[in-house]
Amino acid sequence: MTAPSPGRYEKSELLELAQEVAEAAGRVLRAGLERVAGGILLATGASSKSSPTDLVTEVDRNSEELIVSALLRARPDDGVLGEEGSSRAGSTGVTWVIDPLDGTINYLYGIEEFSVSIGARVDGRSIVGAVHNPVNGEMFAACEGEGATLNGRTLRLEPSGRTLAEALVGTGFTYVSKDRADQARMIPVILPAVRDIRRRGSAALDICAVACGRFDAFYEAWLRPWDLTAGEVVAREAGATVNLVEGLADGSSTVVVAAPGLGGPLVELLKRSVAH
Repeated sequence: MTAPSPGRYEKSELLELAQEVAEAAGRVLRAGLERVAGGILLATGASSKSSPTDLVTEVDRNSEELIVSALLRARPDDGVLGEEGSSRAGSTGVTWVIDPLDGTINYLYGIEEFSVSIGARVDGRSIVGAVHNPVNGEMFAACEGEGATLNGRTLRLEPSGRTLAEALVGTGFTYVSKDRADQARMIPVILPAVRDIRRRGSAALDICAVACGRFDAFYEAWLRPWDLTAGEVVAREAGATVNLVEGLADGSSTVVVAAPGLGGPLVELLKRSVAH
């Protein structure tokens, strides 16, 4: 792919590149799984992230290095924002937002629920997303205004008439003890009001689970841009609502992703869970 002129981009080309690079990074992650035993990565380089339970791995960093180098080889003037510290401004208006291994704790324990997430933003607007599970080969992909797909199959949510009481809801928790305690206090209000709650450990895959109908809704506070950008495009293009709700978590907005008709009721439930 030739380097773009400043300010020039084609969304379809960005998406094609994102998928190619996500698959290449996924191969790195799959190879690294063979080095996991008993929940401990058998390699030097494991270190603490924001807390002792949130680990940074050598594989995580290698995946990000591969992604950044591949993207900038194809588009050397773009910006980059990566979870593992890659950050640079660009001149094209395009910024790649990268999570090289979403679901790090799952990965360390050999739980095959993790992903590579690559999104692209222009002027703060998420326009392209690719979320890849390298274990089962699933690739969620979307361009703004052009729909969403799962392995090439169109994803389109239609109103189901399902109530919140019938909704399967995904969520996730931060690894900071104080904030986890606040999140836990919400559960006694939320759980009786929905069909059930799932916590799978990869926010990008959870958001895409709403897009393909595996979850009816998803909410989580403390997500960072690399957790959200790619999945947000997939969910919106599939017909889900994506909202950032303030006031539910101290110091963070809460991402609420929902199938048609469920976003408003879930937001109201979350507000009640904080007020109780």
